[in-house]
Amino acid sequence: MVWLHNLIQRYDPTIWIRVIGTILTTFAGFMLRPFLAFYLYDKMDGNLLVAAMVTSLQPLTGIISNLFAGSLSDKYGRKPLMVAALLIEAVSMAGYIWAESLITFAALTILNGIGASLFWPAASAQVTDVVPEDKRSEVFALLHTALNLGAAAGPLIGVAIYKINPGIAFGFCAFMLLVYCALIVWKIPETLPKEVREAARKPASSPEAAPRMRIMEHPTLIAMTIAAIPVSLLYSQVEIILPQHLRTQFDDFLTVFATLMTINGALVVCCQLAIAKYAERFPAHRVILIAYCFLACVGFGYGWAPGFLLLILAEIIFTIGEMLYGPQIQKSISMLAPEAYRGRYFSLFGLNYGITGTLGPSVGAVAFRNIGGAFWFSLIGLLLFVAGLFQYRNVKKAVAGQSSIQSTTDISS
Repeated sequence: MVWLHNLIQRYDPTIWIRVIGTILTTFAGFMLRPFLAFYLYDKMDGNLLVAAMVTSLQPLTGIISNLFAGSLSDKYGRKPLMVAALLIEAVSMAGYIWAESLITFAALTILNGIGASLFWPAASAQVTDVVPEDKRSEVFALLHTALNLGAAAGPLIGVAIYKINPGIAFGFCAFMLLVYCALIVWKIPETLPKEVREAARKPASSPEAAPRMRIMEHPTLIAMTIAAIPVSLLYSQVEIILPQHLRTQFDDFLTVFATLMTINGALVVCCQLAIAKYAERFPAHRVILIAYCFLACVGFGYGWAPGFLLLILAEIIFTIGEMLYGPQIQKSISMLAPEAYRGRYFSLFGLNYGITGTLGPSVGAVAFRNIGGAFWFSLIGLLLFVAGLFQYRNVKKAVAGQSSIQSTTDISS
C-alpha cells in the first residue's frame, strides 16, 4: 500500500477530485455519447444530414462561447466557470429526455455546447495553475486515463440501455454531472492567484491592469491550432460518420462500434500513464509527429479494413496515437501560455475542436454520400500526414522559445 500512498501524495488534491469527477461523468456520458447521433437520426425520420446539422450546433455554439470562456476564466477564476458549466450541461442532458421537436433538440444542443465550452479552458488552465511543468504531461495523461475509464465500460452498457429506453442514459448523465459539480463546490479551491484575478478585472486604462491579449501577436498558438484541425476532424468523423460507414459493412454495426469504443477506453486505462512517462524521454515535437503518423494510418484503416480484426488493429493504432498526442500537445500549450493568458490560450486552442465539430458532421455526411466512407477517411489520413509535419515545426518552436525564456530568467535571477 506504500505505492498507493506515494501515488496519492504525488499530485495536488485538486487533481484527484478532477479524476474522480471525470470518471463519474464520462462513464455516464459514454453510455450515451456514441448513440446520440443515432438517437437524433431516428428522431429526424432517418435524415442523416439534418441529424448531423443538429449535432453540429453544439460545437458551433462552443466556438462563439469559447471566445469568452478563457477570458472569463482568467478574470473570475477557474471554479465559478467549471461549476456553471456543469450545471448548464446537466440541465441540457435532462432536457433531452422529454425533447421531441427539432427546435427543442436544437436549443438543448446549443445549451450543451455553451456548458462544454465554459468547462474545458478553465479546467485545463487549473491543471497548469497547480501542477509543476515537469509533471504536466503526466497529469494530463492521468486525466485522459480517467476519461477512458468511463469510455471502457460505458458504450457496451449504453447499447443495452439505448435499446430499452434512451431516457435512462440521459437522466443518469445529468445526475453524474450534478455530482461532479457538488464535488468541485465542496472540495476544490480557487487556483487562479488573487492578484491575477484583480489585475484582469481592472479597467484597461489602469496601470495595474493585466495586458490585453491581441491574438495576432501569438502566431505560434494560431499555427498550432490550425495544425490540430485534422486531428479533431478525425474525432468528429469517428463519432458521426464511422458508425454509418460500419452500417454498410456489418449487420450488428452498433455492437461493432461499441466494441471499438470499449477497446479504445480499456487500452487507455491500462497504458496511458506508462506511455506518457515513456514519451517524456523524447522531445515533444518528435512524439507529436509520430502521433500524427499513427492517426493518419488510422484514416486508411477505418476506410479500407476488410474485416473486424483489421478494424480492431486500426483502433489499437488510433489509441496509441491519441495517447501520444493528447498529453504532449496540452503540455506544449501550457508551456507556451503566459500566466495571465492561460485560460485564453486553452480556449483559443480548443477552437480546433469547435471548428471541426461544427463543420465536420455536415461535410462528412456530404462526403460519405458522394464518395463513400473509404475515400473520405483516406482523405483525412492524407491531411493528417501533412498537418503532422507542420505541427512538428510548431511544437519545436514553442518548446524552444519557452526554454530560451527560462534560460534568460535563470541568468537574470
